[in-house]
Amino acid sequence: MIGRLNHVGVATPSIEASVAMYRDLLGATKAHEPFDLPAQGVRVCFVDLPNSQIELIEPLGDDSPVLGFLAKNPKGGQHHVCFEVEDIIAARDALRAKGVTILGTGEPRIGAHGTPIIFLHPKDMGGMLVELMETPKDGAH
Repeated sequence: MIGRLNHVGVATPSIEASVAMYRDLLGATKAHEPFDLPAQGVRVCFVDLPNSQIELIEPLGDDSPVLGFLAKNPKGGQHHVCFEVEDIIAARDALRAKGVTILGTGEPRIGAHGTPIIFLHPKDMGGMLVELMETPKDGAH
């Protein structure tokens, strides 16, 4: 069921400062333009890696779900990991049948890559917030 690691989500108080760190300290050469994702309450920027991406997420507004994370981790840090699945509904239903809690309404929503996503509760995932995203149909990542 689990597919490739698509990205690691990193919460940050400043996308610009984080892009500079990945570029200047670690040699990242490709950071995409940041964009707002109002439905998720975040501003997002992807940094390309040879085998995956870093998804930088910054709060967008006073009701952003990332604000709580940054209150506990003011400098930011790893927020979630995202794995691809072929069929988000089948994955959701199989995980529910195994007792995994799906966050939110349990219905997939459209994520930053434009594909359906769900989040799995950390209590069921070894303490880690896990995002599942449906593999893009055109094979793009």
